[in-house]
Amino acid sequence: MRRFLPFFLAVPVFLFAARTTASSPLDFDQGVDVRPVIQQAREASVSGGAAVPEMPPADSDNPVWISITRNDAAALGGEFFKRAVAGQNDKISIYELKTSELDLLSDAMQRKFRRSPGFFAHDSLPSALQDLEEPPAVAAKTYSIDQGEKVKAMLKLVKEDSIISAIDRLASYKNRYYRSATGIASSKWLYDHWKELAAGRPDITVATFRHNAYPQESVILTVRGTAEPDKVVVVGGHLDSVAGGGDSPAPGADDNASGIAVTDEVIRVLAASGYKPAQTLKFIAFAAEEAGLRGSREIAASFKKEGVAVQGMLNLDMTNYKGSAEDIYFISDNTSADQNAFLGKLIAAYTDYTWSTTRCGYGCSDHASWTRNGFASSLPFEAKFSECSPNIHTVNDTLAQMGGRAPHALKFAKLAVAYIVEMAK
Repeated sequence: MRRFLPFFLAVPVFLFAARTTASSPLDFDQGVDVRPVIQQAREASVSGGAAVPEMPPADSDNPVWISITRNDAAALGGEFFKRAVAGQNDKISIYELKTSELDLLSDAMQRKFRRSPGFFAHDSLPSALQDLEEPPAVAAKTYSIDQGEKVKAMLKLVKEDSIISAIDRLASYKNRYYRSATGIASSKWLYDHWKELAAGRPDITVATFRHNAYPQESVILTVRGTAEPDKVVVVGGHLDSVAGGGDSPAPGADDNASGIAVTDEVIRVLAASGYKPAQTLKFIAFAAEEAGLRGSREIAASFKKEGVAVQGMLNLDMTNYKGSAEDIYFISDNTSADQNAFLGKLIAAYTDYTWSTTRCGYGCSDHASWTRNGFASSLPFEAKFSECSPNIHTVNDTLAQMGGRAPHALKFAKLAVAYIVEMAK
């Protein structure tokens, strides 16, 4: 086992891939032509198995600002957090870093707390300072369960084999690091794959969301609602993977190919069943989660800025390692207690699974970005947080380490199917 090094002894790895420059589209239903950038990545890295080419010098190792709990910063200690504080309240501190240091911080958080990223990363100080304020209140919502016939019919279509296939495909890349050629290529593959699933459905569109600060793109599949299209239900998880920071081999089968595979299976079942929601559904694969929730933070903030009426967000991050007694654990901090209770009722109504709650701390996954922007969000998790997969963020996070199957992830796919049908009615 590799011993944790303090930041002042660590050597930053400066990596960067060809970056996009266009601003993020405000209309998420329109496609963006990313073929030139992706073709370059594909020529450099065949499929997911080839070695990543040497990256250019880090001439864009730009400043970023992170928000992190004061307790975590104090516990990490070392020379790293002796730098000046850019802002602070009684719980949270803001620090200025370089982009390359995000990898070091994420790796340190995983080694020290088994929690990553555990912080938010921002491209500007004013944006970071907003994390010192309380999140906006979540709008009140009434939840009901009355779509039994439709849900039960769709649950029969949920298959473990297709989840296994998606995990295996995503884990075949050297990594899905947000600044690497294979990180770009994995995003492009998912875009193409979701386009195939949407074939023949004019009400389904697939788009990429460009992030100006790094090359990996988030992918968004939209199913337009038939009755109330302005109301939106979001389901997704992060696409990227890391192991020890930087461009190291990182199959990321559980963290988080498993969450994307569950999202993928819900899309497949939706398309196969012919289901058409009354409200709009958006399925999102977020870029750069491991670097401070960068992809989800930008997208959730864009939704808020544009006044998108988000009814709820379901975050799928790590679903295929059963490390605890119950089947599903809901993260209770930085989530919606009301929506969590609704999800528990869905489990009782449509499955024989058991569930409980656990906590994961500040900025532990993409649901926190949506909570930060005033939207109801939930994270159903694979185990008690302290008993999740021991292989994440290592080269051993493979499907083989989970027995080559996906029976645990299947439970999350069934819950997510019930969620979209009962939410988007």
